Amino acid sequence: MAVRDGLPFELTLEEGSYLVRLARRSIEAAFAGGEADISDAPKIMLEPCGAFVTLNSLRGGSETLCGCIGYPTPVKPLAEAVREVARAAAFEDPRFASVRKSDLKNIVIEVSVLTPPEIVWVEKPSDYPGEVRVGVDGIIVRRGYWSGLLLPQVAPEWGWGPEEFLSNTCAKAGLPPDCWLQEGTEVSKFQAIIFSEASPGGDVVKKEAGS
Repeated sequence: MAVRDGLPFELTLEEGSYLVRLARRSIEAAFAGGEADISDAPKIMLEPCGAFVTLNSLRGGSETLCGCIGYPTPVKPLAEAVREVARAAAFEDPRFASVRKSDLKNIVIEVSVLTPPEIVWVEKPSDYPGEVRVGVDGIIVRRGYWSGLLLPQVAPEWGWGPEEFLSNTCAKAGLPPDCWLQEGTEVSKFQAIIFSEASPGGDVVKKEAGS
């Protein structure tokens, strides 16, 4: 298989569309008390892979985050992972109210397929910003029992540079924003292949993290 940025495969737009549609079907099935069928999943989606599903509410021409949950590491087959985290993003993200059935017509669904995280090794913590590529890398920060993750698309969306990206990932972990400068804090990075609805329930497009 071809390797792309650490993933053991490529994903076509058709395959990405399947994942986004699966995420929507998973949420719809949950309202009916069922589970989306994945028996028709392309063979490539039996590969274990990390994945996140992001839900954005589209109102008045602007998007507002209303759910984002995923598996950072390849612990489950891709189709199964997307099916599970789509439901979790809709109903289990503690930061937001659960999605209602009537909300779905205003929600844009995005699926990020992740490369396995790799620890960033530096001589001193102040070197971390030089190892983070905004618009390409996502970040995981760990210190003790605390950990936080931000996807590659987050920094460009907020206009952050590498230092701000690191600081906000620390804050996501519940740590002080400058925790990445302290010895003993572990920083990992990963990349993502991103597919998103262009409009709620609409056509699926492949996105670049920086777009």
